[in-house]
Amino acid sequence: MNNSSSSKKQSPDQPETSGPTFKSQRTKMDTEKKILNKKLKDVEISCPIVYGSMAFWLGKKASEYQSHKWTVYVRGAMNEDLGVVVKRVVFQLHSSFNSPTRVLESPPFEVSEAGWGEFEIAITLYFHSDVCDKPLNLYHHLKLYPEDESGPMSTKKPVVMETYDEIVFPEPSEGFLARVQNHPAVTLPRLPIGFTLPPPVPVEDASRRKRGDTKDHPLSQWFMNFSEADELLQLAAARQQVQAHIAKLKRQISVIDGPHQQLKSISDQ
Repeated sequence: MNNSSSSKKQSPDQPETSGPTFKSQRTKMDTEKKILNKKLKDVEISCPIVYGSMAFWLGKKASEYQSHKWTVYVRGAMNEDLGVVVKRVVFQLHSSFNSPTRVLESPPFEVSEAGWGEFEIAITLYFHSDVCDKPLNLYHHLKLYPEDESGPMSTKKPVVMETYDEIVFPEPSEGFLARVQNHPAVTLPRLPIGFTLPPPVPVEDASRRKRGDTKDHPLSQWFMNFSEADELLQLAAARQQVQAHIAKLKRQISVIDGPHQQLKSISDQ
């Protein structure tokens, strides 16, 4: 924070380390808004994201009220351009900052500041109209100091705190699927048997698309690698789909076996 007391206490939602946090959760987004495009039953589109912060100690340049420079951000899990799904991101900083509500209308979705205290940052994601009409609220604890506070601080190695999550959009519209089916920021599961993908929407020019990703971000060398977590989530999602299919088959078998058992009982009498 800027002019308020420094708090070294961890947010209850964060782990006791300054390393990556694997929440391994799938945040389901409600898509209740009636869109003209047909809804696709039994289909989900997922968007892996990472939100977090990176803080550098200013060393000899540090002052009483500015000991660190930091950046809070929301990025694609593998640094893809989230602009295909996310329309706007709002960061709510501590009230001691000038204009504490920061609105980003395009990627990269990030805010950089300088201060000396830790605090919780509220992050709100707004989606394009064909994606979802309800925002997603996230909370991140800005961490400035390493866990081992007894050791020397470094101006070259930042304190990184990141959280991996996967946003899931059930029953997407055909228009949404057509627009993002070839985009690296989203993951499409195996589609139902007999389902044909709608024709893809032409992709914008590469130079414009590249401006939204974070692959060449100046801080990218410090980003955590969450590819393994992404694979685990995909495996878990596939397992859930298989279990649901097995349960459906068992129900169908029980419906078929019911009359058969009744006929057998009558014949045995």
